[in-house]
Amino acid sequence: MSSNHIVCPHCLATNRVPHTRLNEQPKCGKCKQLLFTQQPIDLNQQSFTKHINHNDIPVVVDFWAPWCGPCKMMGPAFASAAAKMEPHVRFAKLNTEQEQMLAGQFNIRSIPTIAIFYQGKETARQAGAMQESGIIQWVNSITSQL
Repeated sequence: MSSNHIVCPHCLATNRVPHTRLNEQPKCGKCKQLLFTQQPIDLNQQSFTKHINHNDIPVVVDFWAPWCGPCKMMGPAFASAAAKMEPHVRFAKLNTEQEQMLAGQFNIRSIPTIAIFYQGKETARQAGAMQESGIIQWVNSITSQL
């Protein structure tokens, strides 16, 4: 039986979850909270590195800023896509105002920018606000090739 390593969004512990049990609302072995909350998680430098490098599922990151109008407009669509696509994809948000060095490291030039990371590497990037259906379609088109 194959399993996935899933990073807990609450305590950052890495959990081994059998692939066949991803849809059964798995809980963290350390903190006992749900591994998937059906909403994007907020990332900082430490949690970003952990989630990108230790999740065996794709991680979709929304690089955004609180002053950005298109970012605010896309927020609900991104959250809705997360609710529909988890647990096979992790959705996360990174505030580029708070994490400027990380945004610079990934050469984020416009926001919102959505990037998909898999096995520690960026696999795709899309700049500009998207609606829920566009987010889901784009993520599926990329993750189906992984």
